[in-house]
Amino acid sequence: MSSHGHGASSAAPVAEHFLSAGRRSEKLSLSTLQSMMKCDPESYLSQLDVLQRQFNSSLELFEQKADKNFASITGIGSDPTLAKYLGDRAMLLAHVTPLYPEHLANFPAKLATLIRCAARHLPSGLRCRLAQALILLVNRKILDIGETLSLFMELQTLGDRTLKKLAFDHVIHSIKRMNQKHKNEAKNRALQNVLFSMLQEEDEVRAKTALVTLCELHRKKYWFDERTANAICTACFHPASRIMRAALLLLLDYEKIENDSNSDESDIEDETKESPQVILSKETIYKAHHQGTAASKKKKKAKLERVMRRMKRKQRLSTERNNNSYYSPLNHLNDAQGFAEKLLSRCRKCEIFEVKMMMLKLIARTVGVHRLILSDFYPFLQKYIQPRQLDITNLFAAVVQACHDKVPPNDVEPLFKQIVTEFIHDRSRPEAITVGLTAVREICMRMPLLMNEDLLRDLASYKKDREKAVSVAARSLIGLFRELNPSLLVKKDRGWHIEVSEQEDDDDVHTSGDDESVGTNRRKKDPAKKRKFADFQVPNSDQLSLKRVDSSMFDVHVKRRRSKEERSALAKAGREDRGKYLPRKAANQKKTGGLSNRQKERKKKMPVVAKREKIAKSHLEKKKNNQRAGKQFRGRKA
Repeated sequence: MSSHGHGASSAAPVAEHFLSAGRRSEKLSLSTLQSMMKCDPESYLSQLDVLQRQFNSSLELFEQKADKNFASITGIGSDPTLAKYLGDRAMLLAHVTPLYPEHLANFPAKLATLIRCAARHLPSGLRCRLAQALILLVNRKILDIGETLSLFMELQTLGDRTLKKLAFDHVIHSIKRMNQKHKNEAKNRALQNVLFSMLQEEDEVRAKTALVTLCELHRKKYWFDERTANAICTACFHPASRIMRAALLLLLDYEKIENDSNSDESDIEDETKESPQVILSKETIYKAHHQGTAASKKKKKAKLERVMRRMKRKQRLSTERNNNSYYSPLNHLNDAQGFAEKLLSRCRKCEIFEVKMMMLKLIARTVGVHRLILSDFYPFLQKYIQPRQLDITNLFAAVVQACHDKVPPNDVEPLFKQIVTEFIHDRSRPEAITVGLTAVREICMRMPLLMNEDLLRDLASYKKDREKAVSVAARSLIGLFRELNPSLLVKKDRGWHIEVSEQEDDDDVHTSGDDESVGTNRRKKDPAKKRKFADFQVPNSDQLSLKRVDSSMFDVHVKRRRSKEERSALAKAGREDRGKYLPRKAANQKKTGGLSNRQKERKKKMPVVAKREKIAKSHLEKKKNNQRAGKQFRGRKA
């Protein structure tokens, strides 16, 4: 009882101190009071009443001035100290609400009403502070996300970057936590209806906010269902052009966003290549559950959960790298045929070239993923197939993506012939020929019936072109038809394995001959002894439909001739370390080394004089030798 009496007696000066002190002491007093209230809630009911009255009086002031400009309210917009005063008390009340559920029963609703009605006119700091207090109440499950979702979506549209990020992260985190253990379909459906209705509004800011939120939830697989995917896809038909473009970009770059935005996955990329799986020992699991104190076991369990999550991420990354397919919300379309036809009709009316190209790529991807038959799409693409066309590589990627084995060849044949006619001829540039041959190869991989023997012979003749990029593209086309239909190729282009198989068939139509001679012929023409072949594996139609066609495969790297200005700049770049140019005479005068070869030539003697000097030199050397020889003892003469 003495301890309680001491706490009650000391509570009054503490409350009086934080209510009357200045800014510096107020921060310490509020934090100290919060700690004391958590330790002994019953002893600080009077201080709670004081805080609650202060908050309610401020709230009544805002409600009375609701129809006026909030920035002009005396003390709130002009003095940041009072805004901080209100925000700190709202945060303190949010912290202690679980301790006083009966006394603060109306506080969460009042706080939400204040933010909903006055957030647009409040100062930025106070607005963020109140939002943090409301997030604290939701995280402690005093308020439900279903009651505050529309409010937090509204806060993202106010133009405050800090508040927008705070509200966006809270929505994503709350829905993630809600679906972490088990999914409540009824609750998820109610939350989805809020975002779906917001996405269909004509207000561009609200609709885009809902679209970005839905895409993030779908990408992180918190709402990985058909309803969310179809809602994202139907945003392509939004009446606002900005929303339509945003939806097109999100769908086209969905797999890029999915691969690039996960920082935790990118951090373990190198580790995944070395060890795609993590093996946990039984001893580690036993220690985490049975050894140590309660605190140490809690830490071990948390570490064990992190390892398990990392292991699952590594396994998912390894499987995604092994698969050439990609995922997109387009995979979940309920009516893919209707979606493609509706988007094509809207593409015909579009006048902006960039938006039209995005629509064409999205239609082609839909046709390829679902293997649709859209006969009007290929003639529409045909008028854009020209070498001078902008963004031609992305257009070729769309053409290839829209081709599959279920499309009638007659629908694609005019487009195919135009590619050959416009890009592949002797007067065309090497870049255009290379792009055309690559496009022909990718289309024939999906629809080999478009190629005939005469056309393939003409295209195969480019294997001897002087440009390496052109010859490589032609040889890759030849390699494709060695696997698909080698009979269309001339005999020299069919390869050793085709010739040997034909020879084996001929040795079998002659079965009446000697078996030993047939075996000898087969051993002589064994291709493994003459040249090694790598098996050219052509993917099947199902793999091709799921594989994304990247426009980078049509990028051509042809070494072009440099202009005169470029050659001059390149020559000057190599002379940066040289000094200033000087005439040869001036250079020789400044020379500090030995003589030049020309100066040495001038000092040489004439031939006759040189010969005389050589003879005189030899006589002098003999004389010196004789003088030295006379002083030596050579022995007694016989």
